[in-house]
Amino acid sequence: MTISLADYEAGTKYDGDYAKDLAALQARLENVQAAHITHGQRSIIMLEGWDAAGKGGIIQRLTAQLDPRYFEVWPIGAPTDEEKARHFLWRFWTRLPGNCDISIFDRSWYGRVLVERVEGFATEAEWRKGYDEINEFEAQLTGSRTNLVKLFVHVTQAEQDKRLADRLDDPWKRWKTGAEDYRNRAHRGAYLDAMHDMFAHTDTRWAPWKVIDGNNKKAARIAALSHVAATLEAAVPMTPPDRDPAVVKLAQKAFGYKPKT
Repeated sequence: MTISLADYEAGTKYDGDYAKDLAALQARLENVQAAHITHGQRSIIMLEGWDAAGKGGIIQRLTAQLDPRYFEVWPIGAPTDEEKARHFLWRFWTRLPGNCDISIFDRSWYGRVLVERVEGFATEAEWRKGYDEINEFEAQLTGSRTNLVKLFVHVTQAEQDKRLADRLDDPWKRWKTGAEDYRNRAHRGAYLDAMHDMFAHTDTRWAPWKVIDGNNKKAARIAALSHVAATLEAAVPMTPPDRDPAVVKLAQKAFGYKPKT
């Protein structure tokens, strides 16, 4: 089924108990991470979307209860000269998670078929070839036991403008906005075309997209974390480890440990 971003613009308010439901999701994600560590799993959570769509807020809440030793957040900006001298996927291969780890990408390899296409940083031949290269890359990941969750956070032009204004008005959030936001805003139509093509070519069976209506921040955060939790719970073994008999004996000797169950 074709993805249409127009279907994700309602901005419906979250009608549940936000704080309670968020805490419950974060507890689920904490268990998901424990399952990664226990069973040697590896996963990628990747977020794309408009400037000021709320990707950072989602990542902040996604990682709030996670052990920092076993996850990494990769903010992806313009490639360095060293990265430009190599295939565009090289810098992502170097950031892939190992066993027990979760890698979170704030923007991603989809820059080839979005910003590089729209801003002219890639030739038409390069970005058209990019669809196949990305699909093959993701197939290699998922085919080698790396779980992949792809989120796209969508907001309307009106909501984006409101958030950009809010950033300018808040002295401690002004650092979040710059000239690049307005250059991208001026090309919204071209970006919408590129996004439509991106979904059409890369919403695959092995790496499907999940679009998040970002027009209400609380609802978007709950939707995003719910999808990540459900997807990874289905992908990794959600069984806790048994007690290590040797450690039990040490605990019994040290302080008289008695198992509760």
